[in-house]
Amino acid sequence: MLFGTTLSEDEARRLLDRAHLHHGVSFFDTAEMYPVPQSSATQGDSERILGAWVRDRIRRGALRREDVTVATKVSGPCSEMPWIRGGPHRLDRAGIVASCEASLLRLGLDHVDLLQLHWPDRYVPMFGDELYDSARRFHSKPGETSADSLLEQLSALRDLEDRGLVRESGLSNETAWGLTRCAGLARESPGVARVARVQQCYSLLCRGLDQNGGLRECCHEEGVSVIAYSPLAMGLLTGKYLPPEGRGVEAGYDRWGPPRARLNLHRGRYSEAESRYPRDERTTRAVQAYRELAHKRGMSLTELSIRFVLSSEVVGTALLGCVDEAQLDELCLYAGRGGLDRDALEEIDRVHAAHPSPTP
Repeated sequence: MLFGTTLSEDEARRLLDRAHLHHGVSFFDTAEMYPVPQSSATQGDSERILGAWVRDRIRRGALRREDVTVATKVSGPCSEMPWIRGGPHRLDRAGIVASCEASLLRLGLDHVDLLQLHWPDRYVPMFGDELYDSARRFHSKPGETSADSLLEQLSALRDLEDRGLVRESGLSNETAWGLTRCAGLARESPGVARVARVQQCYSLLCRGLDQNGGLRECCHEEGVSVIAYSPLAMGLLTGKYLPPEGRGVEAGYDRWGPPRARLNLHRGRYSEAESRYPRDERTTRAVQAYRELAHKRGMSLTELSIRFVLSSEVVGTALLGCVDEAQLDELCLYAGRGGLDRDALEEIDRVHAAHPSPTP
């Protein structure tokens, strides 16, 4: 999601080479709206850069198409991006098909391995919202229910699968109800896609997946694999934004961190990041507590954070972002160490009880 803004195409290609050829990374996720911060001038560049790399490495004999999973996402309703299908106003059959075909053109591939619905075509609390407000419910098509909308979307995804353009279908930023209803529709209705994976925010600072009424039970019971995004909470869980030793969380704490770090580089231009990942006192206290726990257990905060996400039995993939090879090497090293032991997870739960999900 940074290819084309934070990272140039040459930088992206170097990271992709090292990720796949050196570390064996095989899952690459993008979206039609990327890169971020999103704009009409750059929309689709992340797909173009990723697809060009895949095709070039296949031509050179350094890669087989079946060796990598290429995933992308269809944007849901969003009036703030009129350059994508005029809004888009809703997530319907025509929009899903048009999005997939356009993504394949940008990627230069004949299929994607996973096509995900980026966010739902209905009101749900997401991107920092926690509480459900039934007064905000809406349906983009008069007389349509949420289940009707899901049935149309899953039918469109199945059509794309039948055409050979999509191998698997998935959701993103969904709720327990949404995932359960989709699973039910796949059993009850012929000609609809089964949801194979769901991409959700999951980290030490965002544990909605685990909480009562969350998605973890649904994924376990329905056999759906979780793709965990933002396992480092957009860099907060590296500790790089913490105030220097001896400084508190007084005014100015949100100015700490390297200038090229995302929350500094794109300040004022990436509203989701700034609203969802606030560098306020609540978040800073939580990060400091997890850092203390990590040091107590003889590891860095980054290692604790990645291995926590990989400890969940429903997480099949953790999406790790980086801007240089040193970061990539560090993240892959920690991921290779696998999950945490039970004692560490119990200590994490105690910190969570004191500092519950400050970046939902």
